[in-house]
Amino acid sequence: MASMLTWQQLRDLKLETLSHAGDGWGAASRHADSGRERIEGEISGPLRKTQESEAAQAAVKRLRRLGDNYHYIQAECGLIRGTLDGLAAELTTQRRALTEALDDAAALGHTVDVNGAVTYPAGGKNEQTGQEYPGGTVYGEDGTFTPGSAAPSSGTNRLYQPGLGDVGGKVEVPNPHYAKAREIANSISLAVLRARSADDRYSAALAKLKAAAGLTVDAKTWADVASDTDSVSSSALPYLADRVPLDKTPAERKDWWDHLSADERDEYLSAFPGLIGGLDGIPATTRDDANRENLKLLIAQLGGRHDDVSKAQLEGMKGIQAKLDAGSNPPMFLLGIGDEGNGRAIVSYGNPDTAKNVSTYVPGLGTALDADFADDTVRRAFQTVKGARKYDQSTASIVWLGYDAPGLAEVASSGNAEKGAPDYRNFMEGVEATNEHKDPHITAIGHSYGSLLVGTAARQHGGIPGADDIVLLGSPGTGAQRADELNVGKGHVFSASAGNDPVTWLPGAHGLLGPAVDTYMDDQRWFGRDPASKEFGAVRIESGDGPLPLYLSGEGPTPAHSGYFDPDRNPSAANNIAKIVAGRSDNVTTEVPR
Repeated sequence: MASMLTWQQLRDLKLETLSHAGDGWGAASRHADSGRERIEGEISGPLRKTQESEAAQAAVKRLRRLGDNYHYIQAECGLIRGTLDGLAAELTTQRRALTEALDDAAALGHTVDVNGAVTYPAGGKNEQTGQEYPGGTVYGEDGTFTPGSAAPSSGTNRLYQPGLGDVGGKVEVPNPHYAKAREIANSISLAVLRARSADDRYSAALAKLKAAAGLTVDAKTWADVASDTDSVSSSALPYLADRVPLDKTPAERKDWWDHLSADERDEYLSAFPGLIGGLDGIPATTRDDANRENLKLLIAQLGGRHDDVSKAQLEGMKGIQAKLDAGSNPPMFLLGIGDEGNGRAIVSYGNPDTAKNVSTYVPGLGTALDADFADDTVRRAFQTVKGARKYDQSTASIVWLGYDAPGLAEVASSGNAEKGAPDYRNFMEGVEATNEHKDPHITAIGHSYGSLLVGTAARQHGGIPGADDIVLLGSPGTGAQRADELNVGKGHVFSASAGNDPVTWLPGAHGLLGPAVDTYMDDQRWFGRDPASKEFGAVRIESGDGPLPLYLSGEGPTPAHSGYFDPDRNPSAANNIAKIVAGRSDNVTTEVPR
């Protein structure tokens, strides 16, 4: 049922009651979270590690169930708190607008009736009659408050103004009080209509926040939490748009987050994990917390879908969850997760905010959030950080799947790279903004089609934010003809093209025309000049020939193309990548350009 809030009710609302209720639910959420942490960290964990008896294992299961219950309470209470705070904030804004309008009416001697109509006095002078123009009554143009009240003051059913009538198809009111009265009436109407809208949105969200009977917290329960989270986020869009700097730079978002109170941060994290987890400029530990929560919700949601894309994403997310649960050295940070398109995932090994060296690798052709991504693609970031930490322990390595990598049908087009490049630039700007070092060493790595995305981002004005070096692996071209178009300076663009990597030999359309084409075109690839060519001007790092393609080596169709990061399959390339990432590019081994 739609809200029938009146202007009198909006004026008289005790909004502190909503705020106090929100604080209470927030306290309950924090208390439940503390209980879960104590059970999982101080009781269940040590018991699981030190006791192997059946009784101990049964106790661990019961403790895990209790921890899940606490987690559920924490999540739902956080959502209620976010809903109440959002409603209170939006109603406060509209009540302020209403109060200002009523104060203006009182100061001018205008009256406001029960339906929100504003009556203004006679004023001005009619030169023909010598009399004052009569007063009148106006309603806000955005509508009326009750079915029986008069029509709005504009439109096909105009409000009659005493003594003036209809002139030239519209109401003309020479009374000098009319314009202000109309402005006040519009302000009253708009405040009430917006307050009603907020009331409807948040009431619908709150109505969904109901726990099922019993203490079982299972996949269905978390799917309900995910649905509740979406509902609260959708309801709170105006609230969030007014408070979260969504349209600001990552540096401005970082400043906003830094100046929030601990309680405000807790509210955003508990009620809007999907939003906070995806904001570039938010600290890595915070994004990791938000995305771990969001990952659990997404897994629950995807479990109820049966299309092929959802099934593949579910396997990918489960794989990432398994890696998070297992732990690693260096630790894994989940900087992004989502089910948009073919899936989104940003994984870092090492904290990119505290590391002096940070690399961000963009994968290419056929990459999607699936089981292979969680296993093989994520492993490449791990191989990179392990190699780089041999030269500098203060290193973090990121794999960035923030775009829809093309499949075979789209791989000849630059469209996916052009769409993804702005998001990559924003992410890299966030990496630079949140890093605690004054001048961190940042490396952008593009593999396969990912090198086109990196090249597209680098060719934009100002280049890739913060990037000191660019590494192009198995590249079919970057969209550039020369390395100096990538905006990192001479000697800071590196390419690796294994001799048996077929992708690095793919010609552009000219290659289909035969030997009569100009020799200038010999080093042209699908997307500009071959980054391994002398004319391109990059430093060609040693990567050897690699295994033979098309299963001739017994390793798959294109093992040389997928082996650059692997210290076992291509030790020279992997070691050179590690040196560049660690800031030791002066020690790389090189090959003669093509």
